[in-house]
Amino acid sequence: MTKRISEAIIDSIELKQKILNDKFLLETIDKVVDICTNCLKKGGKILFCGNGGSAADAQHLAAELSGRFYYDRDPLFAEALHVNTSYLTAVANDYSYDEIFARLVKAKGRGGDVIIGISTSGNSINILKAFDMAKKQKMITIGMSNQTGGKMLDSCDFLLKMPSLDTPRIQEAHILVGHIICELIEKNIFPK
Repeated sequence: MTKRISEAIIDSIELKQKILNDKFLLETIDKVVDICTNCLKKGGKILFCGNGGSAADAQHLAAELSGRFYYDRDPLFAEALHVNTSYLTAVANDYSYDEIFARLVKAKGRGGDVIIGISTSGNSINILKAFDMAKKQKMITIGMSNQTGGKMLDSCDFLLKMPSLDTPRIQEAHILVGHIICELIEKNIFPK
């Protein structure tokens, strides 16, 4: 049992080392920070979406921005699109689960806003449809996926590909990168 525990920790460390050594990924993270910072400075919003564990990550990251991260400051407009269960179940029932995020993007998204879709496979249909709607709304689309990017590869403006195919390690990397993004957004908008 302790052997597997050690292996999981080593796998997580190795993935983080791959991220650290991936110059293109680090540069893309930096661009995403600038895009999100500029969006929020102009009064825009960041919408997050994901399914399952990625929904939890989306909600977590939205809370880091709308609440606080390292220090007390004004709230930023960030929202996870799945948190209204009455809406979620109604739209899934009346239309399709594939439409749950796209309809909210149509209602809430405006030109210059950002949507961040989190999918360990990069193939979540409801996120891909949300990206399609976001493009119609002239929003900026950012994906977080595995090393292949899946179908997100062709459907978003910026893609943060975690160099792994192991779902739990990908999710750990998503929250690491998400935390870095939140930290730098906070620092950019509210410098100390």
